[in-house]
Amino acid sequence: MKQKDIKELTDKQLKEMLGDERLGYTKLRLSHAVSNHENPMKVKETRRKIARLLTEQKARSLKKQVSEAAKK
Repeated sequence: MKQKDIKELTDKQLKEMLGDERLGYTKLRLSHAVSNHENPMKVKETRRKIARLLTEQKARSLKKQVSEAAKK
């Protein structure tokens, strides 16, 4: 998923996707520890996707804080 696609998500969708990706990442790490995957790059891709989601979530919260501070 590209950053452009992530920016189009609502806050609720972003939060749900982040939870799903974190759960999937945990499962991938556990299964990779037990046996090798067909595609070990999937772990890296999932970790990066989580980072993108967290970055967007942080940017939105900062933007909200700035707008609230400007109203005061």
